[in-house]
Formats: sequence, C-alpha cells, structure tokens
Amino acid sequence: MADYQALAEFRYQIRKFLHFSERAVEAAGLERGQYQLMLSIKGMPPNLRPRIRDLAEMLQVQHHSAVELINRLETRGYVIRERSLEDRREVLLALTPKGEKVLAELALHHHEELQEAAPQLVASLRRVMKGKDHRQRRLGQEMRTA
Repeated sequence: MADYQALAEFRYQIRKFLHFSERAVEAAGLERGQYQLMLSIKGMPPNLRPRIRDLAEMLQVQHHSAVELINRLETRGYVIRERSLEDRREVLLALTPKGEKVLAELALHHHEELQEAAPQLVASLRRVMKGKDHRQRRLGQEMRTA
C-alpha cells in the first residue's frame, strides 16, 4: 500500500509543477508544445543539430506535429529556419531574439518554482525509490526460499 501512496504522491508533485508550467507558458502567450520546442532548441545537446527530426524525437511527437509547432512559432517571430552551411538540403532551427527573451523569462520562472517545489518533489521521489529497494529485497528473499 505504501508503494502506491509513494507513486501517487510523486505523480501529484510532478502534476503540480506541470500545472504551474502550463499556466506560466499560457500567460506568456504560448502553447505548451511551443514552449517545449523552444526549450528543446535552446537545450539541444552539443552533439545534435537543431533539426526538425531531432526536435520531434526530443518532444516525442510525429514529424508533421513538430513542423506545425515550428510554423506557428515562425509566424509569431519566435524561431527561424536556416539552411545548414554544411549541407544545404538540411534545415536547422534557431530562436530569434524575441524567442530568446520569452524563453529566458519562462526559464527564470521555472527555476524559481523548482526551488520552491524541489524539497517535496525530491522527498516523494526518495519514497518511491525506497519502496523499489524494499520490493527488490523482498523479491530476492522470495526467490532464495523458493
């Protein structure tokens, strides 16, 4: 029973943060997917290039869904498409100064919220992991006695 309570509490803490995020993104005039795409562009690992297929993978959406998000962001002046200098067939994405500004403001709000939410979130994650360790020990004991 405690395992389920720990999982439920952890999910609740995540939902609280996501609810905050959705409200902050909406207040900035963006959709959740648009914010996630912009964050993915800015936070792209150095070994990846900001290509649509890589961003679609990071967001776990279909290619055409990522294209639609990009189209809307480009129309509003948050992102631009650029041809790769190395392969002119390749289209890369970049944030505009307007996109950089709104993303920086949202990142600041998210960091502040995480500072406040972190103790409860971490504590609930520890309870989930403690339950996992307990289940693994119990399973090991059951296997030794069988």
